[in-house]
Amino acid sequence: MKKYLLKLFITGKTSRSEAAISNLKQICSENLNEEYDLLVIDVLDNPQLADDEKVLATPTLIKELPPPLRRIIGDLSEKEKVIKGLELKKINEQE
Repeated sequence: MKKYLLKLFITGKTSRSEAAISNLKQICSENLNEEYDLLVIDVLDNPQLADDEKVLATPTLIKELPPPLRRIIGDLSEKEKVIKGLELKKINEQE
């Protein structure tokens, strides 16, 4: 099985940040069968991490594992686009 590493960069406890977290958790629970690690990083608390990852806007989702690296910006409300952007269907179909 594949293991996913996802990093979600947010800015504070805003409605947009909360929506991104909620949407991502739903996508993960429906598609990844708990085979993922999710790190939620608040750029107000950890500006250096955001700088290291070159995050210019929030919310930003970075899929580090499995390769290739993917980035999605926004509240992740368009679930099919997120799934396609993260290549979840392609990977799930190969298993």
